[in-house]
Amino acid sequence: HVSTIGVEFGDKTITIDNIPINLRIWDTAGQEKYKSLTRSYYRGACVALLVYDIMRWETFKHVASWLEDVRELGNANITIMLIGNKCDVLAHKREVSTEEGEQFAKENGLAFLETSCKTAHNVQEAFITTASTVLKKIHEGDFDETSEVRFVLLYIYIYIYIYYCLSFFLFVF
Repeated sequence: HVSTIGVEFGDKTITIDNIPINLRIWDTAGQEKYKSLTRSYYRGACVALLVYDIMRWETFKHVASWLEDVRELGNANITIMLIGNKCDVLAHKREVSTEEGEQFAKENGLAFLETSCKTAHNVQEAFITTASTVLKKIHEGDFDETSEVRFVLLYIYIYIYIYYCLSFFLFVF
């Protein structure tokens, strides 16, 4: 397990409905000691992927606090996905069940997926699903054209912020 220290950055281009979309991805540390540093990176974000480790209960219990910050500082129409990482592990090593993740997501109006950075299971799906949702919101006019999202409309950039994720999330995608 290699945790992010501070913030890492990467770009990835995907195509949805024949529209190339450049994902600008900020991989931020989800530990409390980095909270003041990372808050500036998700100010005005369109998408947040809140990632916890299914083998470590303490990562899941902090999701509510990070969610509160994201909702406070992110774009008013932000798309949020809760992701349980390491779904490739054996069931007896889990500390957070799929049902617990699904329930939290449902109660808080979040999309939910389980992924594996190790095997790349559902990693691409997480990015495609959230990018598709934002693209739909852009077409429906859900973003204020005078805000940073106007930049999204003009340059087709989507900012995705990841909490508590392995830095190689980018490379398996």
